[in-house]
Amino acid sequence: MAIDINALVASFGGGIVGAAMGGLPAFILTGLAVLAGVAASFFGQPQAAQIIGSVAFGPFLGPHVAFGGGVAAAAYAARKGLDITGKDIGVPLTKFNDPGVLLVGGVFGVIGYLLNAFWVGMSLKTDTVALSVAVSAIIARAVFLGDGPFGSLPAEMKEKGFGGRFVITEGHCWLPWQKDFGQLVVLGLGFGLAAGILAVATGQPVLAFGISAASLVFLEFGPGWPVTHHITLPAALAAAATQSVIMGGVFGIVGALLGEFFARLCYNYGKNHIDPPACAIALATTLVLLFL
Repeated sequence: MAIDINALVASFGGGIVGAAMGGLPAFILTGLAVLAGVAASFFGQPQAAQIIGSVAFGPFLGPHVAFGGGVAAAAYAARKGLDITGKDIGVPLTKFNDPGVLLVGGVFGVIGYLLNAFWVGMSLKTDTVALSVAVSAIIARAVFLGDGPFGSLPAEMKEKGFGGRFVITEGHCWLPWQKDFGQLVVLGLGFGLAAGILAVATGQPVLAFGISAASLVFLEFGPGWPVTHHITLPAALAAAATQSVIMGGVFGIVGALLGEFFARLCYNYGKNHIDPPACAIALATTLVLLFL
């Protein structure tokens, strides 16, 4: 496992940045950085594409660093009894004027960096950044909130056994407008086909992901906005691997369904934010790399 000391130290700063901004705003900036890197590469400056690797997925705004740091800091703030829940990833945590909360973000920025470096060193066939985001959140849930990766079922749901966690209730739902099978299939197909043609036409599978991530700024203004980066990234990867837009649509549906599956498995009955899109991207990317 190769460790870049400068990147490791910078990841502590990136985790603080993510906690200060809040996980979701930091991730939106990740999307904007991806778009900037892709755009720069189209203007005859191939080196500008390093913006993608060094900024969007590096120690500053990498989701495993900044988003992961924001997620962990929110869980810690909830444990301290501050006016926040572990799932409030859109809240800038500077509002609490508590440097300890921000430092937790820094620590988890480092954890995210190390996790990603470990997976990369193993040549793991997955999206190592997404996997690191998921594992980091599982660690934060266990350490700060004493809860397992699947959360804790209410008494009335325990009677249904393990399957009870897949039941949607008003208080236990990730995205109410994006939970039903038909809606998921249509969203997956539409965004998957669109992401597929972008990947085939531009040769940039991350372009659609950047658009999806940046678009989440609209989610900050109210519910109802589609969350689609776990749809568009697997779709674009599948389309790029096969040069088939139709395959993009197929994997768009796969990503959409996996997102809701992991929401019901890990998020809905948990005390903090274990990111359904990150889990979906990690598994869907593995399927693409193994079978396409």
